[in-house]
Amino acid sequence: MSASIFRSERASAALLLVAAVAGLIVANSGWGPGLLDAKATHLDIPAIGLTLSAGHWVSDGLLALFFFVVAVDLKHELISGELASIRRAIVPAIAALGGVAVPAGVYAVLTIGSGYGSGWPVPTATDIAFALGILAVFGTGLPGRIRVFLLALAVLDDLVAILIIAVFFTHGSDLTFLGLGVVGVIATFVAGRLLGRHRGMRGAALVTLVVVLAVVTWYLVYRSGVHATIAAVAVGLVLPLGPARKAVHALEPLTNGIVLPIFAFAAAAVAVPSVGLGQLSPVFWAIVVALPVGKLIGITLAGGIATRVFRDPDPAARSRALSFRELVTVAMLGGIGFTVSLLMNELAFKRSAEIVDEGTLAVLIGSGISVVLAAILVSSLKRHHRRRAL
Repeated sequence: MSASIFRSERASAALLLVAAVAGLIVANSGWGPGLLDAKATHLDIPAIGLTLSAGHWVSDGLLALFFFVVAVDLKHELISGELASIRRAIVPAIAALGGVAVPAGVYAVLTIGSGYGSGWPVPTATDIAFALGILAVFGTGLPGRIRVFLLALAVLDDLVAILIIAVFFTHGSDLTFLGLGVVGVIATFVAGRLLGRHRGMRGAALVTLVVVLAVVTWYLVYRSGVHATIAAVAVGLVLPLGPARKAVHALEPLTNGIVLPIFAFAAAAVAVPSVGLGQLSPVFWAIVVALPVGKLIGITLAGGIATRVFRDPDPAARSRALSFRELVTVAMLGGIGFTVSLLMNELAFKRSAEIVDEGTLAVLIGSGISVVLAAILVSSLKRHHRRRAL
């Protein structure tokens, strides 16, 4: 099979869905106990202080490649894409903030007094790959401005997610290792600058050096107590855009075809609690409601207000702005949390395996509801635009 198929947004979304469903099915089959034991099996490297289970090698190690790709995409959008000017960035930025604040508020209200308030970040994330995949599958022929707005919104949403991970899920940092990690980022930046000036054997040697420095930086950040994926974000942001985008192009088949499906499979591999609906914790219900409903309200409300307040005086520019119907559709796509929400769930409730399982199921159900509703809205919007074009 050609690697190019894994660059497709449709294929990426389909693989994620299949992997998540497979993980859930296997975990609740006769193979379930063996799979859960395998996830918990430690694959440590004691000599250098790496103590990670197989599951954490996936979420802390493999997923770093995905966050590197996200960081490079963010840098591209900030330099030459849809976020390159304040005028273009302001509306999706405000919509993204609304899409973070309202789901977090919905979660907080529904979990008052439960003792699980720390899970508020779980429903704040939007899965870029999945959201764009659903738009690509059901929205063929829709105006390009819808995809552009969704991409800008999701990239900014991921930036907020990265900041949340860095600030709220970092405990007991070792400042020595953190300082060495910063040195590693600086060294990667310098090597990346040199890379842009050399070709041939010297260029190949510099590529090798950048990869080694990136891995060392990941290790140092992990040892510092900061979530290791932050190292990948830092490396993606400091590398020159040209070489970084070449690296992303090379990594896309790997991240879309292997890394994200493996993470989706591993994260979704939870045993369904054998309890009645009334016995599920407030965490479950809060996430199930906050993802589709919170995102829909937050993005639509904030984006609608921002569109009116920052209305462009140029009629041509105003014609490129999203209509209310288009904004609602994008907001529903924003409710597909999935990848980053699953990671947030693991980080927020890592001391309670039972709540992690309930949170995982809630993310899958909440994202699933968003997928179904978004598919309906995107299909309806496509029919609307076709009728107008006749």
